[in-house]
Amino acid sequence: MGDSEESFLNTPMLDSFHAGDYSSWWKSYGEYGIVAAVVIGILIPLSCSTIFMGKKRGKQRGVPVEVGGEAGYAVRNARATELIEVPWKEATTMAALFEQSCKRYSQSQFLGTRKLINREFVTGSDGRKFEKLHLGDYEWLTYAEVFDRACNFASGLVQLGHNVDSRAAIFSETRAEWFIALQGCFRQNITVVTVYASLGEDALIHSLNETSVSTLICDAKQLKKLAAISSKVNSIENVIYFEDDESSVDTSFSGSMGSWKVASFSEVEGLGMKSPVQPSLPSKNGIAVVMYTSGSTGLPKGVMITHGNIVATCAGVMTVIPSLGAQDVYLAYLPLAHVFELAAESVMLAAGCKVGYGSALTLTDTSNKIKKGTKGDTSALKPTVMTAVPAILDRVRDGVLRKVEGGGGLVKNLFNFGYKRRLAAVEGSWFGAWGLEKMLWDVIVFNKIRSVLGGHIRFILGGGAPLSGDTQRFINICMGAPIGQAYGLTETFAGATFSEADDTTVGRVGPPLPCCYVKLVSWEEGGYKTSDKPLPRGEIVIGGHSVTAGYFKNEQKTNEVYKVDERGIRWFYSGDIGTFHPDGCLEIIDRKKDIVKLQHGEYISLGKVEAALLSSNYVDNLMLYADPFHNNCVALVVPVRQALEKWAREAGIRYNDFADLCEKSEAVNEVQQSFSKVGKDAKLDKFEIPAKIKLLPEPWTPESGLVTAALKIKREQLKTKFKNDLQKLYG
Repeated sequence: MGDSEESFLNTPMLDSFHAGDYSSWWKSYGEYGIVAAVVIGILIPLSCSTIFMGKKRGKQRGVPVEVGGEAGYAVRNARATELIEVPWKEATTMAALFEQSCKRYSQSQFLGTRKLINREFVTGSDGRKFEKLHLGDYEWLTYAEVFDRACNFASGLVQLGHNVDSRAAIFSETRAEWFIALQGCFRQNITVVTVYASLGEDALIHSLNETSVSTLICDAKQLKKLAAISSKVNSIENVIYFEDDESSVDTSFSGSMGSWKVASFSEVEGLGMKSPVQPSLPSKNGIAVVMYTSGSTGLPKGVMITHGNIVATCAGVMTVIPSLGAQDVYLAYLPLAHVFELAAESVMLAAGCKVGYGSALTLTDTSNKIKKGTKGDTSALKPTVMTAVPAILDRVRDGVLRKVEGGGGLVKNLFNFGYKRRLAAVEGSWFGAWGLEKMLWDVIVFNKIRSVLGGHIRFILGGGAPLSGDTQRFINICMGAPIGQAYGLTETFAGATFSEADDTTVGRVGPPLPCCYVKLVSWEEGGYKTSDKPLPRGEIVIGGHSVTAGYFKNEQKTNEVYKVDERGIRWFYSGDIGTFHPDGCLEIIDRKKDIVKLQHGEYISLGKVEAALLSSNYVDNLMLYADPFHNNCVALVVPVRQALEKWAREAGIRYNDFADLCEKSEAVNEVQQSFSKVGKDAKLDKFEIPAKIKLLPEPWTPESGLVTAALKIKREQLKTKFKNDLQKLYG
C-alpha cells in the first residue's frame, strides 16, 4: 500500500488468467484427451462413490464451559481444557520467541526480498504514466542473519541516542526491514507504535503526538511527508529511514526537519555492530505494540498489545494450521501495521517458516506494477501459505469467472461442469472430495488456475471481514486449499476463533482458539438472546490471554469495552453479534452499530444486507444507508467496471467514459435489478432492498480514506463525503 497509481483494493489479482492461456492449453491437451478424461472423471468416481457416500460424522470443535463475568453462553476449544498461553515453555515474550526461533532454525532461510533490476514508466491511453518494475529472484536472509541484524539495530538505537524509556514508531509499507526493526526494538524493551503507510496527515500527527514517539522509522519516500508535518509533531528526536534500491534520498529533508537526527537503517545497524549493547528484555505483561487501528469512525485509537497477547495468539494459531513448519513458504504482502499481518508473520516466525515479501501491486505476472514478461511475486516465490482478506478473495473469484467467460464455449462448459462436480463432491462424499475424481479435475481444469498463485498454496488464512460462502467454496475448489476463516480484532491481537482445515462448512469462523474463551451475552434491545432457539445468539465477548490491555490514554473507552471478572480473566466486548452452532463453531450474524430502526419500526442490519448485495456481479463495493425518518434504504455503489461496460456494449448503450455510464439511468436500473435478484436469493425483505442507488465511478481505497487497510468501509467518512448524494437519493 502507499503512493501508487493503483491501490491494494483495486489490484487485479488474477489478470494472469488469460483466455489465451486456456486456449493454448486446450490445443496442447487435445480435444479427445479432454473427452476421455471427462469420461474417466465421471464414470470411475460414480462407480466407486457408492461405497464411500455418506455424510462425514460431525466433529465437536468447541464445547460449552462455565466461566466468570457477565452471564452468557461460553465456549472453549474442544482440544484445550485449560487456556494455552505460550507456544513453548520458554517463549513468554516476543523477544524470547524471536531469539529461540532464530537459534532453532539458525541456518534456515527466513526473510526474502526481491531484487529490483530496473524500472520504467509507460504512458496509458489516457495520458497517465504507470510505473513498471522488473524484479529478480528472492534473496534470502537466514534466521541467524536476521537475529544478528536485529541485535545490531537494537544496539544502534541506543548509540543513536534513543531514550529506551520512550517509544519508537514504524511508518512504512511491509518489508523485511520492518520486521527486523520491530524485533530490534523488542531487544531493548522499546514499545513500538505502528502507523499505516496510507494514514492521513491528521491521523498520523495524532498517533505520533499521543504516544510521544521519540524515534520514527520509515520508508525513504515518507521523508517528504514527515518534513511537511515536522512543526506539528512535538516529541520526535530521531528519524531512521529504510534505504530503497530504486530511489536516492533527498538529503535536503534533514535540514527542514529542524533538530531531528536523520540516519539510514544501515547506518544505525553499523553503529550497533561497532558498539554492541546488552539487551534489556521485556516481561510478558510489558506493552510490545501500540497499534493504531485504521478505524471506521473518527481519529484512530491506539490498542496496547502486550508480549503475552502476541505469543498467546501464536500458540493458538499454531494448533490449527496443519503441519506448519520449516518446509512452508509464506507470502507477506498485507500491511504489517494491521493486526492480521503482524499476527500471521509472528506465527511463521514461531514455526520456522520462510517469509517472502511482496506487494499487492506485484503479486501476479500481470499485476499493475509488473513489467510485461517479468514474474510476479507468487510465480517467483511459489508460496504454500498466504493471508487474504475477503475483498481480495472476491476479486480472485471474479477474475477467474471473467476469464472463463471470455474463453469461449468449450472452456466455459468444461470449467462449469468440473466445478459442479467438485462442488457436489466437497459437499457430499469424502471420496469425491479427496479421491480420484479430485485428482482428475485438478489435472483437467484447476491446476492451470492455481498456477496464478504459484501453484503450491496449501492453506489460506482468511480474515478482516466476513467472507461469503460462495467465494469460500470457489477458492477451496479452484485453488485447492482450505481457508482458515479467522475472527479476531486488534483488541484481541487477532486471536478469537479460527476454522480448522478439515471443516468444509462455509459462513462460519470456527471454534475459539485454545488461548481464549468466546462468550455470547444477550443484547435485549436488538432482540438477540442466549436463550434463542434453535441456536443461542448475542454479543460476542472474548476472554483470555489474547485480550489486550486497552486503549492508549483512553481510560473511558477502555472501561466501556474491557471488563475483568472475579477470576481475573479479561474480557473484550466486540460489538459483533454471533451465534454458536452445535459443534461449537461461531457464526457472525450482525453488528450492533450496523442496526438501524426505520420509520415504521422495522430493523435493518446494514452489514448483513451489504454482504448479500455484494454477491451481485456488478458490485465492487457499496454502502447501504438507512435514514430512521424514512421507511426504506438507499445505497452508494462502486460498480465493477469490466462487468458494467460489457453489459453496456451488449445493450447498445452509448457513453463517453465510465463516469458518464454510471450516470445513465439504464445502468442504474440494471444494477438495481441485480440487487432485486440477489436479494431474493438471500431472502431479504422488500425494505432491505435499496429503493434508489447512486453509481460512483471511482473506487474506494485506503489512500482515499474511505475504506480501512483491511478494506472495510468507513461508514462515517463515506456519509460525510457523499452527503449531498445521499440527500438526493431520499429527495
